Amino acid sequence: MRPTDELMSEHRVIEKMLAIVEEAADRLESGKEVESELFVGASDFFRNFANKCHHGNEEKLLFRKMVERGMSGETGPIAVMLREHEDGRAHIKRITDLGGKKRDKKEQAELIRHTKAYVDLLRLHIQKEDDILYPMANNILTPADQKELEKGFAEIEEKIMGPGVHDKFHHMIEEWETKYS
Repeated sequence: MRPTDELMSEHRVIEKMLAIVEEAADRLESGKEVESELFVGASDFFRNFANKCHHGNEEKLLFRKMVERGMSGETGPIAVMLREHEDGRAHIKRITDLGGKKRDKKEQAELIRHTKAYVDLLRLHIQKEDDILYPMANNILTPADQKELEKGFAEIEEKIMGPGVHDKFHHMIEEWETKYS
């Protein structure tokens, strides 16, 4: 499996959580209750799985290797992806700040707004990476580059995420899918 295939597989997991939080935001918007644990768990997932692990692999390894192979990191697809990662982090910060507490109407509306904006941003972001950036990477990276990235991804998984973390998130998603999708 190429490193970009691994990243695309992670996208499918992220999309599952996006569907869950989108449904939760829709329920909140229609006046229904949503367990605050959902937003606490989703924030943990997005901060750790999506940001530290997935975006970490891209930013620290894939994008740097693509720049080494001649792509610009200042303009073009890589620059766009980096900016979108930053935009996503800003949304996740607000979702984290608001998700696990008792909210007034204004804060509830802000949670809904940031959740929906994050869902929209990440869905388009994933599509651009799957359809444009990753094929570009596969065209310019050498087999040695691919091996180096595989090793680097495994190191991030082991050292930054730790054992069992992916399984914890997969289990959490399965639980929330039964309630919110």
